Amino acid sequence: MTSNRSGSLFGGVDRLTVLFYALIVLAGWVSIAAATYDETLPHLFSFAHFYMKQVVWIAVAAVVALFVLLLDDRYYHMWAYPAYIIGLLLLLSTLVIGKEINGAKAWISFGSFNVQPVEFAKIATALATARLMSEYTFNIARIGDLVKVGLLLCVPLLIIILQNDTGSGLVLGSFLIVLYREGLNKWLCILILLIASLFIASFLLSPLALLLLLVALCTFSEVMVSGQVRSRIIFVALLLLTAMLLMILSGLMFDEGLNFYYSLLIVSFVAAIGLAIYAFRFNLAHTFVTLIFFCGSVIFLLSVDRVFNALEPHQQKRILSFMGIINDPAGADYNVNQAKIAIGSGGLIGKGFLEGTQIKYGFVPERHTDFIFCTVGEEWGFLGTLTILSLFAALILRLIKMGERQEEPFGRIYCYCVASILLFHVLVNVGMTVGLMPVMGIPLPFMSYGGSSLIAFTILLFIAIRLDASTRHFALNKI
Repeated sequence: MTSNRSGSLFGGVDRLTVLFYALIVLAGWVSIAAATYDETLPHLFSFAHFYMKQVVWIAVAAVVALFVLLLDDRYYHMWAYPAYIIGLLLLLSTLVIGKEINGAKAWISFGSFNVQPVEFAKIATALATARLMSEYTFNIARIGDLVKVGLLLCVPLLIIILQNDTGSGLVLGSFLIVLYREGLNKWLCILILLIASLFIASFLLSPLALLLLLVALCTFSEVMVSGQVRSRIIFVALLLLTAMLLMILSGLMFDEGLNFYYSLLIVSFVAAIGLAIYAFRFNLAHTFVTLIFFCGSVIFLLSVDRVFNALEPHQQKRILSFMGIINDPAGADYNVNQAKIAIGSGGLIGKGFLEGTQIKYGFVPERHTDFIFCTVGEEWGFLGTLTILSLFAALILRLIKMGERQEEPFGRIYCYCVASILLFHVLVNVGMTVGLMPVMGIPLPFMSYGGSSLIAFTILLFIAIRLDASTRHFALNKI
């Protein structure tokens, strides 16, 4: 690992990235002030105001950012695994001494101050992922190495799910972008995305329709690869005919025979076994992968009900409301409806600072935390929201650029981890305020009120800036 210990503190620091960070933090503070200003409090600078408390956290975050820049970059590589273990222990501690807030036992209280360990566990997981994948012997094409990465990501994910904080856990799914960048087979990425799509489709389609859709997709995939249309169509026709015959025979033999869905399910699994033997004998790799996808998807769909029933009632309602299956204006739909009203009422240029009626009169819940984007939309309008989204896009693109110019795999992978985490947070948080995503309780980075969130995101970002500063400073010294 290279170092810039001999240079100045800001030697090689990407100042444009720091500027984007500062502008987003400032915009967040202004939004918090607008969302929480209380005229009844006696003093404008009273620390009873949320925006004055946020000033303290911004100051602490600035000190933490300087500390991160002062540390030798080699420490981040050296302490990646210990940090990961500490992160897991913090996550586990919430299950024992954690405080439950909004249904999630994901907080540790220190007097009036609450810390959410998952925010810091994301940093540790990003460092550990970068450390593992930057090892000299690591090869993502090897099953063993891929399993190691999978376990490294799944362990904190499972603990977070046990905390009942599924939304925060899903952030780790954004690391799929990192794995793809580092050479993960695109078909595996597509497979994971298809499984996620199947989960959504399971709420909209009947089991029979889903099974027929799977058969059609797998057949289409085989046709695209082999080019043999006629033989594949004949196979599907025989599959459906056999299932129909099985349904008729079972009806004749038993009082309650099999319906067409179960008949097709049985015939499909028997056919899959025969096709697997055929594919193995003639070394048809694509057919084998298609069969694994088909069987895995069917098993996944059969377990969807169990997964869904394991969720909390409010989480189930959010999913069903998002899918349009239920309509609950006074319950599950209330937050999103009020958020859309607030953003829509802002128009092109907004209503102006402290003039947002939906925000001022408390119609939008969590308006200074998870729904802070509503304040931007109502008071700054379309132009304001476009500016904020542009700043986030510029920051994420800058992180990708920083990752691409890294000389060491560790720095590159870490920068991509940070970019992926920020991208997921922005897409989900903004998406849920406009009804494009289910409500998950994910903060908007650097803007939502909260000390642990701001400090954690600051550490996450400035480690990437520190790693990049070493690379840039070293390159300048060589010139």
